[in-house]
Amino acid sequence: MAERTVPIFPCRSIDRTAEFYEALGFELLLRQTRPNHFVQLRRGDLELQFYGWKQHDPAASMHMCYVPTDDVDLLYEAFRGGLKAAFGRVPSRGLPRLGPLKDMSYGVRQFLMTDPDGIQLRVGQPIAESFEHVERPKEKFARAVHDAALLGDSKEDPEAAARVLDRLLEADDVAKTPPQLVQVLVMRADMAVRVGDLPRAEEMAARARSAATDLAEGERAAVRDDLDRLADLESEIAAS
Repeated sequence: MAERTVPIFPCRSIDRTAEFYEALGFELLLRQTRPNHFVQLRRGDLELQFYGWKQHDPAASMHMCYVPTDDVDLLYEAFRGGLKAAFGRVPSRGLPRLGPLKDMSYGVRQFLMTDPDGIQLRVGQPIAESFEHVERPKEKFARAVHDAALLGDSKEDPEAAARVLDRLLEADDVAKTPPQLVQVLVMRADMAVRVGDLPRAEEMAARARSAATDLAEGERAAVRDDLDRLADLESEIAAS
């Protein structure tokens, strides 16, 4: 027998939860209202279950699960497309929200998706043999980006990440190639959106878009993830 784990999360409304996940490509397997409110959803081998609890507070939710996959890019695009179809944009802050897809320093390509009830799915694909954090880079640019990514994505402290990125952007002694400049500007716009600083987000996104126009084809391919994130951030800013 092959054992597996199926998380069971709280939600305020099984109907709204089912509607949200169906927009992401999940199939509704079971919906019950007696004796308890309960819903079961599945997308491929990914199964989620939810029980209704009106007292659940999304803002205080600490519920999460890790979803390993062998095609994180495909799943990211499916979630991204579903959210855009449902909301007219890909939400980057508040609830629900979709984080950026990126290669992490611990050998995983990953993104975070948080649903309307604050339930977080961490979806990742191994890209290295070890899951230990790589040594903190010594080169100034790489070290700053490394620190900002850990603060913004792993520790979920966008204010601290923003301070690191601002120092990097202002540093005259740190050379930045055109792709690196785009990467930093997109990250800074992302942190600004997350804290609700929309004027700063708009400024950084405009600078990133301008810098991206000068990229060669190979350089654009190197920052594909960042350009996808930029497009989502621009939609978020325009809708705010």
